[in-house]
Amino acid sequence: MALLLLLHIALLSTLCFADDPYVFYDFKLSYITVSPLGVPQQVIAVNGAFPGPVVNATTNYNAVINVHNQLDEDLLMSWAGIQLRRNSWQDGVLGTNCPIHPKRNFTYQFQVKDQIGSFFYFPTLNFQRASGGFGPIVVNNRAIIDLPFAKPHGDIVVLVGDWYTKNHTALRAILDSGKELGMPDGVLINGKGPYRYNSTLVPDGIEYETINVDPGKTYRFRVHNVGISTSLNFRIEGHNLLLVETEGRYTTQQNFTSFDIHVGQSYSFLVTMDQNATKDYYIVASARYVNETVWERVTGVAILHYSNSKGPAKGPLPVPLSDVYNQWSAMNQPRAIRQNTTASGARPNPQGSFHYGSINVTGTYVIQSLPPVRINGKHRATLNGVSFVNPDTPIRLADLHHVKGAYKMDFPTKPHAGTPKMDRSIINATYRGFVEVILQNNDTKIQSFHMDGYAFYVVGMDFGLWTENSRSSYNKWDSISRSTTEVYPGGWTAVLISLDNVGVWNLRVENLDRWYLGQETYMRIVNPEENGKTELAPPDNVLYCGALRSLQKESLVSSAMALHFGNSNLLLTLFITILASIVL
Repeated sequence: MALLLLLHIALLSTLCFADDPYVFYDFKLSYITVSPLGVPQQVIAVNGAFPGPVVNATTNYNAVINVHNQLDEDLLMSWAGIQLRRNSWQDGVLGTNCPIHPKRNFTYQFQVKDQIGSFFYFPTLNFQRASGGFGPIVVNNRAIIDLPFAKPHGDIVVLVGDWYTKNHTALRAILDSGKELGMPDGVLINGKGPYRYNSTLVPDGIEYETINVDPGKTYRFRVHNVGISTSLNFRIEGHNLLLVETEGRYTTQQNFTSFDIHVGQSYSFLVTMDQNATKDYYIVASARYVNETVWERVTGVAILHYSNSKGPAKGPLPVPLSDVYNQWSAMNQPRAIRQNTTASGARPNPQGSFHYGSINVTGTYVIQSLPPVRINGKHRATLNGVSFVNPDTPIRLADLHHVKGAYKMDFPTKPHAGTPKMDRSIINATYRGFVEVILQNNDTKIQSFHMDGYAFYVVGMDFGLWTENSRSSYNKWDSISRSTTEVYPGGWTAVLISLDNVGVWNLRVENLDRWYLGQETYMRIVNPEENGKTELAPPDNVLYCGALRSLQKESLVSSAMALHFGNSNLLLTLFITILASIVL
């Protein structure tokens, strides 16, 4: 054991000479049984925990996450909002990665390059996120970069999401049968059910989340909607939420009494505790943009517990703003979110120094989502008339190995009036282009659209059909830059994207039901003069499948060893692993 410890110290010493530090995680995804809403059910845990542990890194650190699949079906993990610069090989979706089979593992390695902020990870296959497997990612600012606000006394992560007492296999069977999922059974806060604020709606014995605070202190709340398909309103009784960041971008600082968080979105708020508080307070996440009376059970309640509290939270829950009932005022909140152009981001230069509003647009895509229909006898959902079918061979692997017919570069640039189809159509985008993407929601409910590998500028949104005249309403100076945006039913959202990150990147509806039914595609962005500087080569531990499955070799050592540490570190790590197996 002493020899093993010395070798670990030697390894860490060699790693310290690397350009940027590393953080290491070992994730074991398995099933456990819990009862968050009072009904025993199987959920997906990470290292035995539901939700999973936090991935904590600092700007420019390298994250090494060895994922062990202890489930009974294939698995991939994705890192929502992490841009994975030059490295779509680590994105964890079927267009870029072959799946991790049961009883196998795969080690992801990526750099959180030039990013700060609040993100989360989750499993992407087979509707698995509906059963868990998710957890937070925190990317801290470097010491040389000042925060645009006083350093909080503490960080508090809050994962909220709608929840069903059926597991993901049962839910996807409902979708496959042509039915909608219906109203969720509740909302979880950090994997726990609601505090018993109502004896009729909440059964006795439910374990609820308690967040401990001290009076007079200010805390940063990092709030993520990791749910399936329900927009949630987040609020803390008697406290203001000072918005400061969303998905890696500092915002202008604004106070809200409640805040709508749509599926897949992440926000950071500063919350200052009452100096004279004498009791506990409710923390609430409740369904939004629905008939809230009918959906009353779809409410998560946690407790904000003061160290000097003399009594429990009691009385009715605080209510959100009623502006959702007026569609024209419903957009007031997202339109108010502006980028803090004077704050430093991950680099010392101000966030607003990139003048996106003065760049010529090189292409426009109008992408329309529609309610599900029957296609070839299957219940499917489309974008521009195409319901995406995942390729058997990941797209960039197919490119590098000259696999023909793995996908098609014929995704329509505007809504398709013909018969909807199932296909492998992707967008052939131009490296260093600057594109305008109009997300037109003609589905029946609010949707979140997400793009991997990028943050886009949300320059406009409105109800009705987008036209070229809509550009006159764009915000061309301080629009927020983020990876997930809401699109209201019967409305549109316009985003601008600078295509500077080479790879193949998933563009999807983040609502799990629609994503599962085919509302996704990919942007293929290739540098025709690639010299190894704008796109990394496939990692040494790349998995093969489809037309390339014969290339997959079984290894006697973990794929954790097949990393880009450089030869000396790689050999030392391999030696440690072999020695550890002998000594232990």
